Amino acid sequence: MTAYLERIDLYPIKSLDGVSVQAAKLLESGALQYDRTFALFDQTHKFVNGKRYISIHQVRSRFADDFSQVTLQADHAMPAQTFQMTQESSELAAWFSDYFQQPINIRQNNATGFPDDTDSPGPTVISTATLQAVADWFGLTLAVTRRRFRTNLEINGVPAFWEDHLFAGTGEPVHFQVGSVLLQGINPCQRCVVPTRDPLTGEAIAAFQKQFVQKRAATLPPTVARSRFNHFYRLAVNTRGLPGTAGKTLQVGDPVSVLIP
Repeated sequence: MTAYLERIDLYPIKSLDGVSVQAAKLLESGALQYDRTFALFDQTHKFVNGKRYISIHQVRSRFADDFSQVTLQADHAMPAQTFQMTQESSELAAWFSDYFQQPINIRQNNATGFPDDTDSPGPTVISTATLQAVADWFGLTLAVTRRRFRTNLEINGVPAFWEDHLFAGTGEPVHFQVGSVLLQGINPCQRCVVPTRDPLTGEAIAAFQKQFVQKRAATLPPTVARSRFNHFYRLAVNTRGLPGTAGKTLQVGDPVSVLIP
């Protein structure tokens, strides 16, 4: 089988809905342009995200093709509202403040965005087969599972858990290439409470994490270093960009290969 880039998903506002795109440019930091560029902060200066605010799952967001606008809706009985992302940031913050019933601040970071792993701000990577395998564990659809795990790059043409070979037992980065872009696989991505919940309603699957850990440990490829797992509630791989990747573009359909030292 030939590995190729099946899908690119960006999340312009951290913790809100994603956008599937055909191409994405890498920034100097290794992050994808427009991915998690904006984030919401509460009155204690902490992220407003699914970990802390279950009600965020019920906020729907749609973005303009150039990411200059966002349309928000939280109650189907109320009309959707559209905001300019930068020029109307105060109005946008007011909308979220009203929804969460507390002062909400919106911050913008065009250099790295607001990744969960600040040491490895590159795109997160997973295979389509992995997402399908996890979907099968819980009787979910591929689309719903994709929305639960919120990864950036989806690789097809490979078996389930192929991405577990993008980090090494020694802790050294594994270099791989997507089209003309060179990336470093760093470590398996630690998950939070968000994948346990329905991405539209916030309703949780009972014992999701326990079942996931059992299945993950049982299906870990034998050639993958178990020493890199202090627990098995990990899925997808965190990455970093290599020097010279800034300004390069990833495109759906790009071939993917692991580079042998």
